[in-house]
Amino acid sequence: MQNHKKGKLIIFSAPSGSGKTTLVRYIMAHLPRLSFSVSATSRLPRPGEKNGVDYYFISADEFKQKIKEDAFVEWEEVYEDQFYGTLRSEVEKIRARGDSVAFDVDVKGGLNIKKIYGADALALFVKPPSLAVLEERLRHRSTESEESLRKRLDRAAYELSFEKLFDKVLVNDDLEKARKDALETVRDFIDKD
Repeated sequence: MQNHKKGKLIIFSAPSGSGKTTLVRYIMAHLPRLSFSVSATSRLPRPGEKNGVDYYFISADEFKQKIKEDAFVEWEEVYEDQFYGTLRSEVEKIRARGDSVAFDVDVKGGLNIKKIYGADALALFVKPPSLAVLEERLRHRSTESEESLRKRLDRAAYELSFEKLFDKVLVNDDLEKARKDALETVRDFIDKD
């Protein structure tokens, strides 16, 4: 039995465009012992994204091989041949040094991590004020075709049905309030024995 305390897991999940990445970045800037878990994906990098910083960008074939090797604590094929997942090695490396791990993952991935780590994990669901607001945010990004926007909105409606399975729901209708609530919730969880 080790006496050394392993870090906790802080999971942020939400439909795309809800503001979870903004909240995660804010929390990370305010909690020095919280390290970001970089996810792996088979999608191509968006402008400005860096390998190993935003994601580990790997091919769909490499991703499928890692699935066979049980290298992920969670993974999902979001669209055909477009995978996202969290490498087990990444999580354990951060926890072993005593830092807590922050995740910015889709809803099913968040629930999978919570299931594996139980009481060591806090699962937060970031909710947009409405689907109309979410659509407006996604259109404002200008990264989506009309078809991919429809897919994201359909997926968001589906993902919203899982909010009751999370430990806490943060409604992101006022960014300052959402930041404050998220920081307070995460700090309390990390400080709790």
